[in-house]
Amino acid sequence: MTLTDDEQQIVALASKFVNDRVRPRVREFEDDDIYPGELIDEMKNLGFFGLLTPAEYGGADVSTACFARVTEELARGWMSLAGAIGGHSVITYLIRTFGTPDQRERYLPAMADGAIRATMALTEPGGGSDLQAMRTYAVRDGDGWSITGSKTWISNAAHSGVIGLLCLTDRDAEPRHRGMSVLLVEPGDGLVISKKLSKLGYRGVEACELVFDGCRVAADAVLGGPPGRGWAQMMRGLEVGRVQVAARAVGVGQAALDDAVRYAQERESFGQQIWKHQSVGNLLADMATRMRAARLLTLDAAERLDAGERADMEAGMAKLFASEAAMQVALDAIRVHGGYGYSKEYDVERYFRDAPLMIVGEGTNEIQRTVIAGQLIARNRI
Repeated sequence: MTLTDDEQQIVALASKFVNDRVRPRVREFEDDDIYPGELIDEMKNLGFFGLLTPAEYGGADVSTACFARVTEELARGWMSLAGAIGGHSVITYLIRTFGTPDQRERYLPAMADGAIRATMALTEPGGGSDLQAMRTYAVRDGDGWSITGSKTWISNAAHSGVIGLLCLTDRDAEPRHRGMSVLLVEPGDGLVISKKLSKLGYRGVEACELVFDGCRVAADAVLGGPPGRGWAQMMRGLEVGRVQVAARAVGVGQAALDDAVRYAQERESFGQQIWKHQSVGNLLADMATRMRAARLLTLDAAERLDAGERADMEAGMAKLFASEAAMQVALDAIRVHGGYGYSKEYDVERYFRDAPLMIVGEGTNEIQRTVIAGQLIARNRI
């Protein structure tokens, strides 16, 4: 897909930010799991939190393809920074697409410049990817709703001003998804946000557990107005989320490939650069092929979203393939580096720790295969 001139400039801006500001400083934050507040503030100033916000609310209003390319660039520098705009952008998309006029006016201008950051809360401690087993619920309480339950592995939870919470508002509904709503929850009484959970990778940016114990929200906190529409709304939002996760994987994989290509020319053995050894050259060829295919799948899914078409199968394919490719490419980059690939002296060990998140996050790859198979049959019934 061809980006407009303005969109190409935004991608170039993200690339320059990564090269000049992020890559030289990652270890200041990553090694000790320090929140990168300074880099997040720079991202706000550069407009990255408003990429999917309509221009009338102060956003950049770029295509999904441009959003994916910016995400890729951020992840190429440090996947955690791409994660910082992930859930935020999904909630931006949900509010702009399904929100009432009041909800759009209330949230989108402040979300565009990062004054309000958003996150989405789906996963529960006992449910994982099985959202139909959701237990968090809200009941009518006077002129509002009272929420009870818990969510876990919620990225950016401690720094978010609004949480897009998927919960049951009708526990008797059959099937269960008909009783689900998205509530726009602002942190306050009745909501406890845990300390950040310790993680293998994706460091710096927090993931927390949320506990709702009689947390109250107003009646107009239901996304779009009437309750019971949350499942369809969130499934549409997850198409954007899975494109974003696929783009993160492409960025991590591209960083690993770049480092491997560089090292294969710097390192010599048996009197020649190691890329000239067939075993190393074949690794590089396969790595480059995987990353090109992953990028094209990601942009294909983004293009369908921009065309207003259903993209759950395509987004699932992109997320599945790109995440698995990033994992393999990160491992192969360690192989190219040999023993040094296992050392913190080189960044490839970080890519190897960051890559698994895209396999298990935003719906595990096992779930993606189920989605893909279901849509494949639905679109080709005999």
